[in-house]
Amino acid sequence: MTPVRGKFITLEGVDGAGKSTHLDWIAERLRTRGRDLLVTREPGGTPLGESLRKLLLSEPMHIETETLLMFAARREHLSRVIRPALDQGCWVLSDRFTDATYAYQGGGRGLPFDRIAVLERWVHGDLQPDLTLYFDLSVDAARKRLSTSQSHPDRFEQEGADFFERVRSAYRARAAAEPERIAVIDADRSLDDVKKELEVIISSIC
Repeated sequence: MTPVRGKFITLEGVDGAGKSTHLDWIAERLRTRGRDLLVTREPGGTPLGESLRKLLLSEPMHIETETLLMFAARREHLSRVIRPALDQGCWVLSDRFTDATYAYQGGGRGLPFDRIAVLERWVHGDLQPDLTLYFDLSVDAARKRLSTSQSHPDRFEQEGADFFERVRSAYRARAAAEPERIAVIDADRSLDDVKKELEVIISSIC
């Protein structure tokens, strides 16, 4: 019998919004509900992807080079990790996916969205997350959180407030355009309040 395809869930948000804080908790809740789960991240997820991640987070480069490397890492991630897991019935939980490229390289860096869309169609076709949890937080609040938690910020985290305002705007625009896929989580609340909302959302898909 062919396994039922697993679900693909992604977490998104500006740096400091708290998505990584909730990643392990969400994974634990899904496993508690009996889901075979793979947890991964972008850029990264494969040996090659992790090598590209180091370059992307540390080395200055042209915006088109940056975007192409993001999708190169994603191509490996999809072919070696994400698609095989989903095809075997495993659920996949990823810290970032293509929404982040639209937000950071598109919104933040100003690369035209249509160029990203071409790469998106080429690299993963019609495969999209079944659910994206977007953790929304004001830039000021996110930067305050980063200032107390990051001792060695990467080159994205070192960007100014204007950059992150553009990133947030791009995320919010995508959420508004795809409300059936992207759930907006108000991250400017206590951890317990956010977890209560996440529990409701998780219950709706399990």
